[in-house]
Amino acid sequence: MEPAMPVIISMLRGVNVGGHNKIKMEALRALYASLNLRDSQTYVQSGNVIFKTEERDLARLAKRIEDGIEKAFGFHSDVILRTSSELRDVLARNPFAKRRGIEPNKLLITLLAGDPEPEAQEKIRTLKTDPEEVRIEGREIYIYFANGIGQSKLSMSALLKTLKTTGTGRNWTSITKMLEIAEKLEAG
Repeated sequence: MEPAMPVIISMLRGVNVGGHNKIKMEALRALYASLNLRDSQTYVQSGNVIFKTEERDLARLAKRIEDGIEKAFGFHSDVILRTSSELRDVLARNPFAKRRGIEPNKLLITLLAGDPEPEAQEKIRTLKTDPEEVRIEGREIYIYFANGIGQSKLSMSALLKTLKTTGTGRNWTSITKMLEIAEKLEAG
């Protein structure tokens, strides 16, 4: 039997934030369809698209989507991809899972484009980030904002510069919702 087409979750960086890099989700779904990505579904307005594809090379796929966005919308947006099983793993590895009182909307997961070097990961682990708590696990940074993201002085761009990779953050609620959509597509 032929394996089912994998379901991919794509997250665009810096789309529809503060009035910049605006894309209507309908136009984004149309772009994905034109790239032969099937059953595209978007979640909220920040450029999250869940779809099926035959493509197994995710680095090549991310580049194809980035090029498509640039051509169609006139700006560059980094595209971070995870398979549905990788996203399940991201949730399973939550370093805050056993702690009581964690508010899902204050837990941000930054999904990185690449694997940071061990030295860079160590630098992140030794940063003083109080009151924020930062944990890095593979290609994800888990940050708990006890006082809310709006009050934070933590610089995401500084973290990403230290890690020498790009990434995009989504809160716990968004990640779990995108995985639900992916699992429905898989079952579809």
